[in-house]
Amino acid sequence: MSRTFLQRPPGLQFNSVDVRQLADRAGRTPFFAYDRSAIDTRVRELRSLLPSAMLLHYSIKANPMPAVIHYLAQRVDGFDVASAQEMALALDAGVSPTAIGFAGPGKSHEDLRRAVASGINVHVESDTQLRLVTALGWELGVQPNVVIRINPDFQVGHSGMRMGGSAAPFGLDVDQVPALLRELETREVALAGFHVFWGSQCLHASTIIEAQRQSVDLILRLTSALPRPLRFVNLGGGFGIPYFPGETPLDAKAVCEAMHDWLPRLCERLPGTTPILELGRYLVGEAGIYVCRVIDRKVSRDRTFVITDGGLHHHLAASGNFGQVLRRNFPIVIGNRPEDVSRERCHVVGCLCTPLDRLADDVELPEAHIGDFVVVMQSGAYGRSASPAHFLSHPEPVEMLV
Repeated sequence: MSRTFLQRPPGLQFNSVDVRQLADRAGRTPFFAYDRSAIDTRVRELRSLLPSAMLLHYSIKANPMPAVIHYLAQRVDGFDVASAQEMALALDAGVSPTAIGFAGPGKSHEDLRRAVASGINVHVESDTQLRLVTALGWELGVQPNVVIRINPDFQVGHSGMRMGGSAAPFGLDVDQVPALLRELETREVALAGFHVFWGSQCLHASTIIEAQRQSVDLILRLTSALPRPLRFVNLGGGFGIPYFPGETPLDAKAVCEAMHDWLPRLCERLPGTTPILELGRYLVGEAGIYVCRVIDRKVSRDRTFVITDGGLHHHLAASGNFGQVLRRNFPIVIGNRPEDVSRERCHVVGCLCTPLDRLADDVELPEAHIGDFVVVMQSGAYGRSASPAHFLSHPEPVEMLV
């Protein structure tokens, strides 16, 4: 006798998997899911636009899930890390140490020891770091590979986070670099390259184009007197993704077309030097979702609150980063009933005992019931790892690469 399976109305599909099936696979909520096909598509599209000479690195801080790192290890040319633990993840993924760059203003002695011993490129951001790296090379009997991170002398607008052009803990000021280069000549270290990082989360192609051109000008100016060519120059990234209503996706084609204009000059002036584009959020941010379950709903003074088992302890960015002044909602849907015509205006809140724990304010959604799935889109970058997971001691979320 044949059996008839219960037919459920279609829910949100994530890499062709229904969100309810994802929840069964995760075993519980909340969870993050990352779509490997979306990551593939983004990398392939970018590769088709970039000049062939431009290497592509993944910045692990955007999403350090080991499965994501191992997946990307077969698709990018290297990794950029910001801690010794991220360095270990990159090495475990099988990437050559010379394809790993370690940046950050606060590297500890132990961090630097591990980096020098591993043979990765240490991005020097102060004369103190240079002295430590030199001493560790002597102690370990190896020649460290160092990269000078430059705090650029220009500043660009329309960047979500500016990381240069003013006093900063990141990198060395431009006017400090010549003296450091002279000091390098007296030390037994190998100068591998320069790193210029001007900002991140930029959706304006013209801004990125101008920042890259100024970065190239800066690098050519600083390398004019070098006795030997650099192995590579890391031009940072800055590519953003849209999160909020009214934001327009970055025109990556325009940015890459401009690279075809200025890259020949760089290659001609610095023969044998490889340019690197360092991206994190742009590769994985739109490939992820955060899913939590409705556990209660209530009305308070004519306002409807949908209460979930998730919140800012897992997804601080979607919750407004502990009370940012101008809070805006990430894209959010009811995953098991995304097209339901019965709709309401509500506030979607988390389970924490703080009024800051809000996933969405005054948003129109299908009427949510207990047991429904709330899905926060654009959650592939700076989600779980950038959140206060131990705040109020709730369980950590599951993570899956689908």
